[in-house]
Amino acid sequence: MNISHIEHIGIAVENLSESIKYYEEILGMKCYAIEEVVDQKVKTAFFLVGNTKIELLESTSPDGPIGKFIEKKGQGIHHIAFAVPDADKALKQAEEKGLQLVDKVSRKGAEGLNIGFLHPKSTLGVLTELCSK
Repeated sequence: MNISHIEHIGIAVENLSESIKYYEEILGMKCYAIEEVVDQKVKTAFFLVGNTKIELLESTSPDGPIGKFIEKKGQGIHHIAFAVPDADKALKQAEEKGLQLVDKVSRKGAEGLNIGFLHPKSTLGVLTELCSK
């Protein structure tokens, strides 16, 4: 798969504005981007920690993936994202190795990345995102 680094860690939150305040006022970090990804029913906020990003995810609809996640599990770590040269190729390689996919092909995500998810049933319980530019 040729993973180069952790692209970001996704954290599901109930209230983006309040969560941003925590990261900025308590942890001293700076939010550098807020973006809505309409087709994923999510609003995101990004923070940079060294070379890794933290992505806060607020659902814009109760039936969206983050809304359902929070309903089941509450706020907290939602996924880990790894940078790869080609998300589609990495998804295909994962499927060839017997992993269950959430996405057979990549789709557009926040920050213009091509993204695809591996199902946590085949990744030791961790929702795994593969990202490429």
